[in-house]
Amino acid sequence: MPTAEGKKKKKVVGWALDDLQRLSMGYHRWYKKLTALVISSGRHKLLNKSNMSRYRGDDVDEMAEDYEMGDAEDDMDEDFQGRVMGDSDSDDEEYGQSHAKRKLSYFIQHNKIFDTSSAQARKGRDIQGIPWNSLSITREKYRQTRLEQYKNYENIPNSGEASEKDCKPTEKGGMYYEFRLNTRSVKSTILHFQLRNLVWATSKHDVYLMSHYSVLHWSALTCDKYEVMNVSGHVAPNEKHPGSVLEGFSQTQVSTLAVKDKLLVAGGFQGELICKYLDREGISYCCRTTYDDNAITNAVEIYDNPSGAVHFMASNNDCGVRDFDMEKFQLCKHFRFQWPVNHTSLSPDGKLLVIVGDNPEGLLVDARTGKTIHELRGHLDYSFASAWNPDGRTFATGNQDKTCRVWDVRNLSKSVDVLRGNLGAIRSIRFTSDGQFMAMAEPADFVHIFDVRSGYNRRQELDFFGEISGMSFSPDTEALYVGVWDRTYGSLLQYSRLRNYSYLDSLL
Repeated sequence: MPTAEGKKKKKVVGWALDDLQRLSMGYHRWYKKLTALVISSGRHKLLNKSNMSRYRGDDVDEMAEDYEMGDAEDDMDEDFQGRVMGDSDSDDEEYGQSHAKRKLSYFIQHNKIFDTSSAQARKGRDIQGIPWNSLSITREKYRQTRLEQYKNYENIPNSGEASEKDCKPTEKGGMYYEFRLNTRSVKSTILHFQLRNLVWATSKHDVYLMSHYSVLHWSALTCDKYEVMNVSGHVAPNEKHPGSVLEGFSQTQVSTLAVKDKLLVAGGFQGELICKYLDREGISYCCRTTYDDNAITNAVEIYDNPSGAVHFMASNNDCGVRDFDMEKFQLCKHFRFQWPVNHTSLSPDGKLLVIVGDNPEGLLVDARTGKTIHELRGHLDYSFASAWNPDGRTFATGNQDKTCRVWDVRNLSKSVDVLRGNLGAIRSIRFTSDGQFMAMAEPADFVHIFDVRSGYNRRQELDFFGEISGMSFSPDTEALYVGVWDRTYGSLLQYSRLRNYSYLDSLL
Protein backbone atom coordinates (compact mmCIF):
# COMPACT_ATOMS: atom_id res chain seq x y z
CA MET A 1 0.00 0.00 0.00
CA PRO A 2 1.38 3.43 -0.87
CA THR A 3 2.33 5.57 2.08
CA ALA A 4 3.33 9.18 2.48
CA GLU A 5 6.46 8.83 4.58
CA GLY A 6 7.75 12.07 5.92
CA LYS A 7 4.46 13.78 5.20
CA LYS A 8 3.30 15.61 8.30
CA LYS A 9 -0.02 14.45 9.63
CA LYS A 10 -2.44 17.33 9.44
CA LYS A 11 -4.46 18.42 12.40
CA VAL A 12 -8.08 17.34 12.22
CA VAL A 13 -10.19 20.41 12.77
CA GLY A 14 -13.42 20.29 10.80
CA TRP A 15 -16.54 22.35 10.33
CA ALA A 16 -19.68 20.26 10.25
CA LEU A 17 -21.13 21.60 7.02
CA ASP A 18 -17.89 21.18 5.16
CA ASP A 19 -17.63 17.72 6.67
CA LEU A 20 -20.88 16.94 4.92
CA GLN A 21 -19.47 18.31 1.67
CA ARG A 22 -16.35 16.19 2.21
CA LEU A 23 -18.38 13.05 2.67
CA SER A 24 -20.29 13.56 -0.55
CA MET A 25 -17.37 14.51 -2.76
CA GLY A 26 -14.08 13.74 -1.08
CA TYR A 27 -14.58 10.01 -0.80
CA HIS A 28 -15.44 9.60 -4.45
CA ARG A 29 -12.47 11.73 -5.54
CA TRP A 30 -10.23 9.68 -3.25
CA TYR A 31 -11.63 6.44 -4.67
CA LYS A 32 -10.81 7.57 -8.21
CA LYS A 33 -7.32 8.69 -7.15
CA LEU A 34 -6.77 5.36 -5.46
CA THR A 35 -7.92 3.60 -8.62
CA ALA A 36 -5.42 5.56 -10.68
CA LEU A 37 -2.71 4.89 -8.11
CA VAL A 38 -3.31 1.14 -8.16
CA ILE A 39 -3.40 1.08 -11.95
CA SER A 40 -0.18 3.06 -12.22
CA SER A 41 1.52 0.72 -9.76
CA GLY A 42 0.52 -2.26 -11.88
CA ARG A 43 -0.98 -4.11 -8.90
CA HIS A 44 -4.47 -4.60 -10.28
CA LYS A 45 -6.25 -3.88 -13.47
CA LEU A 46 -9.19 -2.32 -11.69
CA LEU A 47 -10.01 -1.38 -8.13
CA ASN A 48 -13.49 -2.59 -7.30
CA LYS A 49 -15.41 -4.18 -4.45
CA SER A 50 -13.27 -7.30 -4.66
CA ASN A 51 -9.73 -5.99 -4.59
CA MET A 52 -10.61 -3.05 -2.37
CA SER A 53 -11.15 -5.69 0.28
CA ARG A 54 -7.40 -6.33 0.32
CA TYR A 55 -6.97 -3.16 2.35
CA ARG A 56 -7.77 -3.20 6.06
CA GLY A 57 -10.09 -0.54 7.40
CA ASP A 58 -7.32 1.51 9.02
CA ASP A 59 -5.27 1.31 5.82
CA VAL A 60 -8.17 2.72 3.84
CA ASP A 61 -8.62 5.51 6.38
CA GLU A 62 -4.92 6.39 6.15
CA MET A 63 -4.96 6.38 2.36
CA ALA A 64 -8.02 8.59 2.38
CA GLU A 65 -6.22 11.06 4.65
CA ASP A 66 -3.00 10.98 2.64
CA TYR A 67 -4.68 11.58 -0.69
CA GLU A 68 -7.70 13.71 0.11
CA MET A 69 -8.95 14.17 3.62
CA GLY A 70 -6.02 16.03 5.15
CA ASP A 71 -6.16 18.81 2.61
CA ALA A 72 -9.92 19.07 2.95
CA GLU A 73 -9.68 19.32 6.73
CA ASP A 74 -7.15 22.15 6.54
CA ASP A 75 -9.49 23.97 4.19
CA MET A 76 -12.35 23.37 6.63
CA ASP A 77 -10.33 24.87 9.48
CA GLU A 78 -9.55 28.02 7.52
CA ASP A 79 -13.06 28.30 6.17
CA PHE A 80 -14.66 27.85 9.58
CA GLN A 81 -12.44 30.50 11.14
CA GLY A 82 -13.42 32.97 8.46
CA ARG A 83 -17.10 32.21 8.82
CA VAL A 84 -17.10 32.32 12.63
CA MET A 85 -15.41 35.71 12.54
CA GLY A 86 -17.92 36.93 10.03
CA ASP A 87 -15.09 37.28 7.47
CA SER A 88 -13.62 39.99 9.64
CA ASP A 89 -10.83 42.16 8.24
CA SER A 90 -9.21 42.52 11.67
CA ASP A 91 -5.41 42.79 11.63
CA ASP A 92 -5.23 40.80 14.86
CA GLU A 93 -5.01 37.47 13.06
CA GLU A 94 -3.73 35.55 16.05
CA TYR A 95 -6.61 36.71 18.21
CA GLY A 96 -9.09 35.96 15.44
CA GLN A 97 -7.86 32.41 14.99
CA SER A 98 -7.74 31.60 18.70
CA HIS A 99 -11.18 33.11 19.19
CA ALA A 100 -12.55 31.10 16.29
CA LYS A 101 -11.04 27.90 17.62
CA ARG A 102 -12.56 28.52 21.05
CA LYS A 103 -15.94 29.01 19.44
CA LEU A 104 -15.44 25.90 17.32
CA SER A 105 -14.46 23.85 20.38
CA TYR A 106 -17.47 25.11 22.34
CA PHE A 107 -19.72 24.50 19.34
CA ILE A 108 -18.63 20.88 18.83
CA GLN A 109 -18.54 19.95 22.52
CA HIS A 110 -22.00 21.26 23.24
CA ASN A 111 -23.59 19.92 20.08
CA LYS A 112 -22.29 16.44 20.83
CA ILE A 113 -24.16 16.42 24.13
CA PHE A 114 -27.69 17.04 23.00
CA ASP A 115 -30.10 14.91 21.05
CA THR A 116 -33.02 16.55 19.26
CA SER A 117 -36.59 15.66 20.19
CA SER A 118 -39.77 16.22 18.21
CA ALA A 119 -40.82 18.93 20.69
CA GLN A 120 -37.56 20.81 20.09
CA ALA A 121 -37.93 20.42 16.34
CA ARG A 122 -41.43 21.90 16.49
CA LYS A 123 -39.95 24.93 18.25
CA GLY A 124 -37.53 25.48 15.40
CA ARG A 125 -34.44 23.49 16.37
CA ASP A 126 -32.72 21.80 13.45
CA ILE A 127 -33.32 18.05 13.71
CA GLN A 128 -29.56 17.43 13.52
CA GLY A 129 -28.70 20.28 15.87
CA ILE A 130 -26.93 22.33 13.18
CA PRO A 131 -27.00 25.97 14.41
CA TRP A 132 -27.87 27.65 11.12
CA ASN A 133 -28.58 30.99 12.80
CA SER A 134 -24.95 31.29 13.87
CA LEU A 135 -23.53 30.34 10.48
CA SER A 136 -23.00 32.60 7.51
CA ILE A 137 -24.91 30.30 5.18
CA THR A 138 -28.58 29.43 5.35
CA ARG A 139 -29.87 25.90 5.24
CA GLU A 140 -31.60 26.62 1.96
CA LYS A 141 -28.42 27.95 0.37
CA TYR A 142 -26.37 25.02 1.58
CA ARG A 143 -29.00 22.58 0.31
CA GLN A 144 -28.84 24.19 -3.11
CA THR A 145 -25.05 23.96 -3.07
CA ARG A 146 -25.24 20.27 -2.24
CA LEU A 147 -27.69 19.61 -5.06
CA GLU A 148 -25.43 21.38 -7.52
CA GLN A 149 -22.10 19.95 -6.40
CA TYR A 150 -22.74 16.39 -5.20
CA LYS A 151 -20.98 13.93 -7.49
CA ASN A 152 -22.87 10.69 -7.99
CA TYR A 153 -20.64 7.64 -8.36
CA GLU A 154 -21.24 5.83 -11.65
CA ASN A 155 -19.71 2.71 -13.13
CA ILE A 156 -21.20 3.59 -16.51
CA PRO A 157 -20.56 7.27 -17.37
CA ASN A 158 -23.54 9.64 -17.63
CA SER A 159 -26.04 6.97 -16.60
CA GLY A 160 -27.72 9.34 -14.15
CA GLU A 161 -28.25 11.99 -16.78
CA ALA A 162 -29.45 9.54 -19.43
CA SER A 163 -32.05 7.98 -17.13
CA GLU A 164 -33.85 11.24 -16.43
CA LYS A 165 -36.03 11.09 -19.52
CA ASP A 166 -37.73 7.89 -18.31
CA CYS A 167 -38.74 9.19 -14.87
CA LYS A 168 -42.30 10.00 -13.93
CA PRO A 169 -43.13 13.26 -12.12
CA THR A 170 -44.27 12.73 -8.55
CA GLU A 171 -46.05 14.98 -6.10
CA LYS A 172 -43.96 15.96 -3.11
CA GLY A 173 -45.51 16.94 0.21
CA GLY A 174 -46.95 13.71 1.58
CA MET A 175 -46.79 13.29 5.38
CA TYR A 176 -46.61 9.64 6.37
CA TYR A 177 -43.86 9.56 9.01
CA GLU A 178 -43.06 12.39 11.41
CA PHE A 179 -39.74 13.17 13.05
CA ARG A 180 -39.51 11.80 16.58
CA LEU A 181 -35.87 11.83 17.70
CA ASN A 182 -32.31 12.30 16.54
CA THR A 183 -29.88 10.57 18.87
CA ARG A 184 -26.16 11.10 18.66
CA SER A 185 -25.39 8.55 21.35
CA VAL A 186 -25.09 5.96 18.58
CA LYS A 187 -23.13 6.73 15.44
CA SER A 188 -23.50 4.41 12.50
CA THR A 189 -20.56 3.96 10.16
CA ILE A 190 -19.97 2.74 6.61
CA LEU A 191 -17.10 0.58 5.42
CA HIS A 192 -17.89 0.39 1.70
CA PHE A 193 -19.45 3.40 0.03
CA GLN A 194 -21.71 1.35 -2.26
CA LEU A 195 -23.12 -0.95 0.43
CA ARG A 196 -25.71 0.70 2.67
CA ASN A 197 -27.62 -2.01 4.55
CA LEU A 198 -26.25 -1.48 8.05
CA VAL A 199 -29.39 -0.47 10.05
CA TRP A 200 -32.14 -2.92 11.07
CA ALA A 201 -35.19 -2.50 13.32
CA THR A 202 -36.63 -5.63 14.94
CA SER A 203 -39.45 -3.70 16.65
CA LYS A 204 -40.54 -0.08 16.88
CA HIS A 205 -38.31 0.22 19.95
CA ASP A 206 -35.29 -1.91 18.97
CA VAL A 207 -32.72 -1.12 16.31
CA TYR A 208 -29.33 -2.64 15.43
CA LEU A 209 -26.55 -0.91 13.54
CA MET A 210 -22.84 -1.04 12.73
CA SER A 211 -20.51 1.38 14.48
CA HIS A 212 -16.93 0.73 13.40
CA TYR A 213 -16.19 -2.86 14.53
CA SER A 214 -19.25 -3.08 16.81
CA VAL A 215 -22.83 -4.11 16.27
CA LEU A 216 -24.86 -1.92 18.62
CA HIS A 217 -28.40 -2.22 19.91
CA TRP A 218 -30.28 0.96 20.70
CA SER A 219 -33.57 1.10 22.60
CA ALA A 220 -36.04 3.84 21.74
CA LEU A 221 -37.78 3.16 25.06
CA THR A 222 -34.84 3.71 27.38
CA CYS A 223 -32.55 5.62 24.96
CA ASP A 224 -29.77 3.25 26.03
CA LYS A 225 -27.31 1.36 23.86
CA TYR A 226 -25.24 -1.76 24.36
CA GLU A 227 -22.73 -3.69 22.30
CA VAL A 228 -24.11 -6.90 20.84
CA MET A 229 -20.99 -8.06 19.04
CA ASN A 230 -17.45 -6.77 18.55
CA VAL A 231 -15.35 -8.09 15.66
CA SER A 232 -12.25 -5.93 16.15
CA GLY A 233 -10.42 -8.87 17.72
CA HIS A 234 -10.85 -12.62 17.45
CA VAL A 235 -14.36 -14.04 16.99
CA ALA A 236 -15.07 -17.78 17.01
CA PRO A 237 -18.23 -19.90 17.35
CA ASN A 238 -18.97 -21.53 20.68
CA GLU A 239 -21.24 -24.08 19.00
CA LYS A 240 -20.03 -26.92 16.78
CA HIS A 241 -21.77 -27.38 13.45
CA PRO A 242 -20.63 -29.07 10.22
CA GLY A 243 -18.97 -26.55 7.92
CA SER A 244 -18.46 -23.97 10.64
CA VAL A 245 -15.02 -22.35 10.80
CA LEU A 246 -14.21 -23.27 14.39
CA GLU A 247 -11.03 -21.18 14.50
CA GLY A 248 -13.14 -18.12 13.68
CA PHE A 249 -11.97 -14.80 12.26
CA SER A 250 -9.89 -11.83 13.36
CA GLN A 251 -10.55 -8.15 12.71
CA THR A 252 -13.51 -8.77 10.43
CA GLN A 253 -14.38 -5.86 8.19
CA VAL A 254 -18.18 -5.92 8.13
CA SER A 255 -19.53 -4.87 4.75
CA THR A 256 -23.17 -5.74 5.30
CA LEU A 257 -25.58 -6.68 8.09
CA ALA A 258 -29.00 -8.26 8.56
CA VAL A 259 -31.05 -8.67 11.74
CA LYS A 260 -34.48 -10.26 11.93
CA ASP A 261 -36.31 -11.59 14.96
CA LYS A 262 -33.56 -13.29 17.00
CA LEU A 263 -30.96 -13.83 14.25
CA LEU A 264 -28.09 -11.49 13.38
CA VAL A 265 -25.84 -12.13 10.37
CA ALA A 266 -22.79 -10.00 9.54
CA GLY A 267 -21.05 -10.34 6.18
CA GLY A 268 -17.40 -9.43 5.66
CA PHE A 269 -14.96 -8.20 3.05
CA GLN A 270 -13.25 -11.61 2.82
CA GLY A 271 -16.46 -13.59 2.40
CA GLU A 272 -16.94 -14.08 6.14
CA LEU A 273 -20.39 -14.81 7.56
CA ILE A 274 -20.83 -14.48 11.32
CA CYS A 275 -24.15 -15.65 12.77
CA LYS A 276 -25.39 -14.86 16.25
CA TYR A 277 -28.71 -15.56 17.92
CA LEU A 278 -29.65 -12.59 20.06
CA ASP A 279 -31.08 -14.80 22.81
CA ARG A 280 -27.92 -16.92 23.11
CA GLU A 281 -24.47 -16.24 24.45
CA GLY A 282 -21.60 -16.05 21.98
CA ILE A 283 -21.47 -16.79 18.26
CA SER A 284 -23.41 -19.72 16.84
CA TYR A 285 -21.87 -20.14 13.40
CA CYS A 286 -18.99 -18.83 11.29
CA CYS A 287 -18.19 -19.67 7.69
CA ARG A 288 -16.35 -18.26 4.71
CA THR A 289 -18.38 -18.36 1.53
CA THR A 290 -15.37 -18.43 -0.76
CA TYR A 291 -11.61 -18.00 -0.81
CA ASP A 292 -11.88 -16.28 -4.17
CA ASP A 293 -10.31 -12.83 -4.51
CA ASN A 294 -13.83 -11.54 -5.25
CA ALA A 295 -15.07 -12.55 -1.83
CA ILE A 296 -16.84 -9.52 -0.38
CA THR A 297 -20.32 -10.16 0.99
CA ASN A 298 -22.53 -7.48 -0.57
CA ALA A 299 -25.88 -8.24 1.05
CA VAL A 300 -27.65 -10.66 3.38
CA GLU A 301 -31.38 -11.34 3.59
CA ILE A 302 -32.94 -13.35 6.42
CA TYR A 303 -36.26 -15.06 5.72
CA ASP A 304 -38.57 -17.79 6.96
CA ASN A 305 -38.73 -20.83 4.71
CA PRO A 306 -42.26 -22.10 3.92
CA SER A 307 -41.37 -25.11 6.09
CA GLY A 308 -40.88 -22.75 9.03
CA ALA A 309 -37.10 -22.96 9.17
CA VAL A 310 -35.05 -19.77 9.37
CA HIS A 311 -32.82 -19.21 6.34
CA PHE A 312 -30.61 -16.45 5.07
CA MET A 313 -29.34 -15.65 1.61
CA ALA A 314 -25.91 -14.12 0.96
CA SER A 315 -25.03 -12.17 -2.20
CA ASN A 316 -21.34 -12.15 -3.04
CA ASN A 317 -18.88 -10.58 -5.40
CA ASP A 318 -17.80 -14.00 -6.70
CA CYS A 319 -21.06 -14.02 -8.72
CA GLY A 320 -22.72 -16.37 -6.26
CA VAL A 321 -25.92 -16.43 -4.21
CA ARG A 322 -25.94 -18.89 -1.31
CA ASP A 323 -28.88 -20.05 0.77
CA PHE A 324 -28.16 -21.19 4.33
CA ASP A 325 -30.50 -23.22 6.54
CA MET A 326 -30.02 -21.96 10.10
CA GLU A 327 -31.94 -24.85 11.64
CA LYS A 328 -29.30 -27.26 10.33
CA PHE A 329 -26.51 -24.67 10.09
CA GLN A 330 -25.60 -25.65 6.57
CA LEU A 331 -25.47 -24.41 2.99
CA CYS A 332 -28.42 -25.79 1.06
CA LYS A 333 -28.29 -23.92 -2.28
CA HIS A 334 -25.63 -22.18 -4.34
CA PHE A 335 -26.56 -20.34 -7.53
CA ARG A 336 -23.93 -18.88 -9.90
CA PHE A 337 -24.41 -15.97 -12.25
CA GLN A 338 -22.38 -14.10 -14.87
CA TRP A 339 -21.58 -11.02 -12.79
CA PRO A 340 -21.05 -10.01 -9.14
CA VAL A 341 -24.33 -10.07 -7.23
CA ASN A 342 -24.95 -6.97 -5.11
CA HIS A 343 -28.40 -7.73 -3.73
CA THR A 344 -31.00 -10.49 -3.70
CA SER A 345 -34.65 -10.41 -2.63
CA LEU A 346 -36.97 -13.37 -2.15
CA SER A 347 -40.66 -13.08 -3.01
CA PRO A 348 -43.16 -13.41 -0.14
CA ASP A 349 -44.26 -16.87 -1.36
CA GLY A 350 -40.63 -18.03 -1.56
CA LYS A 351 -40.83 -18.95 -5.24
CA LEU A 352 -39.00 -16.09 -6.99
CA LEU A 353 -35.70 -14.29 -6.55
CA VAL A 354 -34.76 -10.83 -7.77
CA ILE A 355 -31.03 -10.72 -8.53
CA VAL A 356 -29.21 -7.43 -9.17
CA GLY A 357 -25.52 -6.63 -9.42
CA ASP A 358 -22.68 -5.38 -11.60
CA ASN A 359 -24.81 -5.36 -14.74
CA PRO A 360 -27.51 -2.93 -15.89
CA GLU A 361 -29.86 -5.87 -16.39
CA GLY A 362 -31.34 -7.59 -13.38
CA LEU A 363 -32.77 -11.10 -13.23
CA LEU A 364 -35.94 -12.74 -12.00
CA VAL A 365 -35.07 -16.36 -11.24
CA ASP A 366 -36.68 -19.50 -9.89
CA ALA A 367 -35.83 -19.67 -6.18
CA ARG A 368 -35.78 -23.47 -6.25
CA THR A 369 -33.53 -24.05 -9.27
CA GLY A 370 -31.81 -20.70 -9.89
CA LYS A 371 -32.99 -20.77 -13.50
CA THR A 372 -33.58 -17.36 -15.09
CA ILE A 373 -37.25 -16.63 -15.76
CA HIS A 374 -36.87 -13.11 -17.14
CA GLU A 375 -34.22 -10.45 -17.67
CA LEU A 376 -35.09 -7.04 -16.23
CA ARG A 377 -34.14 -4.39 -18.78
CA GLY A 378 -34.26 -0.65 -18.24
CA HIS A 379 -31.57 0.42 -15.79
CA LEU A 380 -28.43 2.04 -17.21
CA ASP A 381 -25.85 1.27 -14.51
CA TYR A 382 -25.13 -1.25 -11.74
CA SER A 383 -27.84 -2.00 -9.18
CA PHE A 384 -27.36 -2.32 -5.42
CA ALA A 385 -30.89 -2.56 -4.03
CA SER A 386 -34.05 -4.61 -4.43
CA ALA A 387 -37.20 -5.33 -2.43
CA TRP A 388 -40.55 -7.07 -2.82
CA ASN A 389 -43.89 -5.55 -2.05
CA PRO A 390 -45.65 -7.85 0.45
CA ASP A 391 -48.42 -8.27 -2.15
CA GLY A 392 -46.04 -10.60 -4.02
CA ARG A 393 -46.90 -9.08 -7.39
CA THR A 394 -44.59 -6.09 -7.55
CA PHE A 395 -40.98 -5.45 -6.62
CA ALA A 396 -38.47 -2.61 -6.93
CA THR A 397 -34.82 -2.27 -7.92
CA GLY A 398 -32.40 0.58 -7.11
CA ASN A 399 -29.57 1.64 -9.39
CA GLN A 400 -26.60 3.99 -9.71
CA ASP A 401 -28.45 5.71 -12.57
CA LYS A 402 -30.32 7.56 -9.79
CA THR A 403 -33.54 5.62 -10.32
CA CYS A 404 -35.74 3.08 -8.63
CA ARG A 405 -37.77 0.96 -11.03
CA VAL A 406 -40.97 -0.76 -9.99
CA TRP A 407 -41.83 -4.03 -11.74
CA ASP A 408 -44.95 -6.19 -12.01
CA VAL A 409 -44.46 -9.96 -12.36
CA ARG A 410 -47.56 -10.12 -14.56
CA ASN A 411 -45.84 -8.01 -17.24
CA LEU A 412 -42.05 -7.89 -17.12
CA SER A 413 -41.51 -6.42 -20.59
CA LYS A 414 -40.81 -3.08 -18.91
CA SER A 415 -40.98 -1.48 -15.49
CA VAL A 416 -44.31 0.06 -14.53
CA ASP A 417 -42.77 3.09 -12.81
CA VAL A 418 -39.39 4.86 -12.81
CA LEU A 419 -38.76 7.00 -9.71
CA ARG A 420 -35.85 9.41 -9.44
CA GLY A 421 -33.76 10.64 -6.54
CA ASN A 422 -32.19 14.06 -6.06
CA LEU A 423 -28.48 13.48 -5.57
CA GLY A 424 -27.35 10.03 -6.50
CA ALA A 425 -27.76 6.27 -6.64
CA ILE A 426 -30.63 4.46 -4.97
CA ARG A 427 -28.66 2.41 -2.45
CA SER A 428 -31.45 0.75 -0.44
CA ILE A 429 -35.18 0.08 -0.75
CA ARG A 430 -37.68 -0.99 1.91
CA PHE A 431 -41.44 -1.68 1.88
CA THR A 432 -43.61 -1.50 4.98
CA SER A 433 -45.01 -4.88 5.99
CA ASP A 434 -48.53 -3.77 5.03
CA GLY A 435 -47.34 -2.71 1.58
CA GLN A 436 -48.67 0.82 1.92
CA PHE A 437 -45.32 2.61 1.69
CA MET A 438 -42.00 2.15 -0.04
CA ALA A 439 -38.87 4.00 1.06
CA MET A 440 -35.80 4.49 -1.12
CA ALA A 441 -32.55 5.92 0.20
CA GLU A 442 -29.94 7.86 -1.74
CA PRO A 443 -26.25 7.76 -0.74
CA ALA A 444 -26.71 10.95 1.27
CA ASP A 445 -29.22 13.52 2.49
CA PHE A 446 -32.51 12.10 1.20
CA VAL A 447 -34.92 9.27 1.94
CA HIS A 448 -38.09 9.24 -0.17
CA ILE A 449 -41.25 7.56 1.14
CA PHE A 450 -43.81 6.76 -1.57
CA ASP A 451 -47.50 6.10 -1.11
CA VAL A 452 -47.80 2.79 -2.96
CA ARG A 453 -51.60 2.93 -3.12
CA SER A 454 -51.44 6.24 -4.97
CA GLY A 455 -49.50 4.48 -7.71
CA TYR A 456 -46.24 6.00 -6.42
CA ASN A 457 -47.56 9.43 -7.40
CA ARG A 458 -47.23 10.99 -3.94
CA ARG A 459 -44.16 10.99 -1.73
CA GLN A 460 -42.68 12.36 1.47
CA GLU A 461 -39.10 13.58 1.36
CA LEU A 462 -36.90 13.25 4.45
CA ASP A 463 -34.24 15.95 4.12
CA PHE A 464 -31.07 16.04 6.27
CA PHE A 465 -27.29 16.18 5.77
CA GLY A 466 -24.92 13.21 5.82
CA GLU A 467 -24.16 9.86 4.26
CA ILE A 468 -26.84 7.21 4.82
CA SER A 469 -25.59 3.95 6.34
CA GLY A 470 -28.95 2.24 6.15
CA MET A 471 -32.66 2.52 6.88
CA SER A 472 -35.30 0.20 8.27
CA PHE A 473 -39.02 0.16 8.93
CA SER A 474 -40.06 -1.65 12.08
CA PRO A 475 -42.00 -4.88 11.40
CA ASP A 476 -45.24 -3.27 12.65
CA THR A 477 -44.63 -0.24 10.32
CA GLU A 478 -44.84 2.18 13.27
CA ALA A 479 -41.22 3.38 13.10
CA LEU A 480 -38.60 4.23 10.51
CA TYR A 481 -34.91 4.48 11.43
CA VAL A 482 -32.19 6.11 9.32
CA GLY A 483 -28.48 5.90 10.09
CA VAL A 484 -26.43 9.03 9.33
CA TRP A 485 -22.66 8.73 8.96
CA ASP A 486 -20.70 11.91 9.68
CA ARG A 487 -17.70 12.73 11.86
CA THR A 488 -19.50 15.54 13.70
CA TYR A 489 -23.20 14.87 13.12
CA GLY A 490 -23.26 11.07 12.95
CA SER A 491 -26.52 9.90 14.47
CA LEU A 492 -29.63 7.76 14.29
CA LEU A 493 -32.84 9.40 13.08
CA GLN A 494 -36.17 8.02 14.29
CA TYR A 495 -39.52 8.72 12.62
CA SER A 496 -42.99 7.59 13.71
CA ARG A 497 -45.88 6.71 11.46
CA LEU A 498 -48.69 9.21 11.29
CA ARG A 499 -52.15 7.75 11.74
CA ASN A 500 -55.43 9.24 10.65
CA TYR A 501 -57.73 8.84 13.61
CA SER A 502 -60.57 10.71 11.95
CA TYR A 503 -63.10 8.35 13.54
CA LEU A 504 -62.44 10.13 16.84
CA ASP A 505 -63.73 13.38 15.36
CA SER A 506 -67.14 11.84 14.86
CA LEU A 507 -67.38 11.29 18.61
CA LEU A 508 -66.88 14.98 19.40
